[in-house]
Amino acid sequence: MTRTLSASAQAPRDPALKKTDKAALRAIAQAAVDVELFTIPLYMTSLYSIQGMHAITGQGNDFYQGRLWPGSKTSANPVTANDQAFNLVFSVFIQEMLHLQMAANMATVLGVSPNFTDTALQDDRHGWTCYGPANSVIPNIIDLKDTIHHEDVPVNVGPLSDTLLRLFIAIEQPEADARANIKQGKEKDYFPEAPFADWKPGQPLPRFGTIGWMYQCYYDYLSLTYSDGSTLWDLMFTPTAVQNDLFNSFSSPGHPMREFMGFETTIATTDQAIAFEQMISMMDAITDQGEGSEIQRRPQLLQAVKPKYQPSNTALRADYPSYDDAGTQIPSADAVARSDNDPMDHYERFKKVAELLPQVVTWPMWLEKNKAWTAKELQGPDYDPSNPLKLPTPDELATALNALNEPSARAESHKLLSQAVIGAIAGVTTVLNDYWNPPATGPVLFPFPSMAGSGDRMSIAWAVLGMTPDLSIGLDPAKPGKLYHSCQALDLDGAGDNACAAVEIFHTCRGSNNCHAQGGCGFVQPISGGGNCGSAVVTRGFGGGCAGPGASGGCGLPPQKLYSAPSDNRCGGFGGCAVPISASQVFPNTGQMQLYDFVENSQGKDGWQSVAFGDPMLYQRGEKVHDVAYRAYQAVMEHRGKTVPADPPGPDNLRLVFPPST
Repeated sequence: MTRTLSASAQAPRDPALKKTDKAALRAIAQAAVDVELFTIPLYMTSLYSIQGMHAITGQGNDFYQGRLWPGSKTSANPVTANDQAFNLVFSVFIQEMLHLQMAANMATVLGVSPNFTDTALQDDRHGWTCYGPANSVIPNIIDLKDTIHHEDVPVNVGPLSDTLLRLFIAIEQPEADARANIKQGKEKDYFPEAPFADWKPGQPLPRFGTIGWMYQCYYDYLSLTYSDGSTLWDLMFTPTAVQNDLFNSFSSPGHPMREFMGFETTIATTDQAIAFEQMISMMDAITDQGEGSEIQRRPQLLQAVKPKYQPSNTALRADYPSYDDAGTQIPSADAVARSDNDPMDHYERFKKVAELLPQVVTWPMWLEKNKAWTAKELQGPDYDPSNPLKLPTPDELATALNALNEPSARAESHKLLSQAVIGAIAGVTTVLNDYWNPPATGPVLFPFPSMAGSGDRMSIAWAVLGMTPDLSIGLDPAKPGKLYHSCQALDLDGAGDNACAAVEIFHTCRGSNNCHAQGGCGFVQPISGGGNCGSAVVTRGFGGGCAGPGASGGCGLPPQKLYSAPSDNRCGGFGGCAVPISASQVFPNTGQMQLYDFVENSQGKDGWQSVAFGDPMLYQRGEKVHDVAYRAYQAVMEHRGKTVPADPPGPDNLRLVFPPST
């Protein structure tokens, strides 16, 4: 919308109110972060409840050709109701991540460190307390019990359904609809005038009624002036603010084009006046994408979002290429999902999903009909039964899926899979805290692969049980002084039972790997650090037999880069990603690994210190990650003078059903 300053915010204020106004603006900045974050697990849970299968793909990657894993993905040719519904909800989900990024960038410009583990939404165990069958409050916005049409709608996660879509529509509804929906006598509790009358620092903010009105109040506070000639913006502007960007940033080759040509997703803090205009532009983008506030509504429900707030289709195709299971590039499914649907605001997209709902099949519906998994659902026409990489077979995967859903196992499976999802999401939110408030050790990377991995774990939770993951139960904190391990039979402290990794350290990305010996997947990291989970191993081949594994050059070759071994990683963030390690995860290239022992030392993290030893260990393209991790484990134990079994145990059911990362 074209912002108009509310009449209540136009008169100059008494300078004595500056302290209160600053506190209110800081509270609104965090409230905006909370509101945008609140939508992400909520929408993600319903998104991945939509039944579907997908191949594991990547550029030049044919390791998993002919294999399918449970979980819907975007479609470049959305023909079925499931394809269309998934594309629609996915497009909203991605924009909510954009909105969260912009809310965080706006907060830092006001001197606020955005908190992504705020008690407004979560408890101290990362349990999401803002959702529940008895909850009725959309945080900071409205209590649905005060509405006419949504008083029976719980604020809770669940499979895509009429109830959940009514909740989504209530979240995204425009101001006129929201005002008309409030019960008589409750109007005074919503749509407050800014600055807030009688509000004191430390008090809860008034409920805004809509997300759009929250941003209107945000703008009104930003625009406050005082009788001494100063402004609240002058007092709050922070030129040293941390600004982060996932959408309009340039990185080659992974993200070569900015997605949004019409507005900035970061704020230029070198010029206070420009920064103010960019703040307002971000608010306009959020409300226009969410509620279509700038467009006069039409019965056709089309083109509610101005073109300048829509992403470039060309950029999306460049930034998010798709590949088939032979590694060949095909039309970008993400580009289709977003370009086809982003002209509609979120409110209208959810209305369209509601029209599709009678034809949509969710995982609970599919499991009720099919009862049990068979190998045929897990393989495509190109499946090679000779299985050259000796990966788990479709029959083994089907058996594992069914075993986790046995009546005697369902309760424990539900808890474990729910906590796997919680841990995956916590691996994002905790890293985001450091992303916008960098620790003394330096800036961290955006955990984008963690976000994708969270979807994979949510999909598996739905596909195994057909039950809504319980996001409220949280996780026990990691025990201080304990040397954890990343997977089966890799217990380096020798005190455990060598079972699978403890659920409290489950994670889906290098960026959310908190400590040594907890790294997992095939995207190993250089021992010098740097890189992200999406950066596959870059290696140099051995030439002419001059130098074998462990050589530091020779015959004119440059030094061989060394990587950190899975489950033997030297410190947090150095060991690759997903824990526990998928039984199907293989290395995309050949390389060498430095091995580490771990010794008790008060100077190390959690009382342990990593110590390099021995010659580097060679690993091969296509070798299973857990096999390499076990070889590293054997080497460490041999270095300690201990003997372990020659072969690792067979993978447990959880490792079988978790998909590999690419």
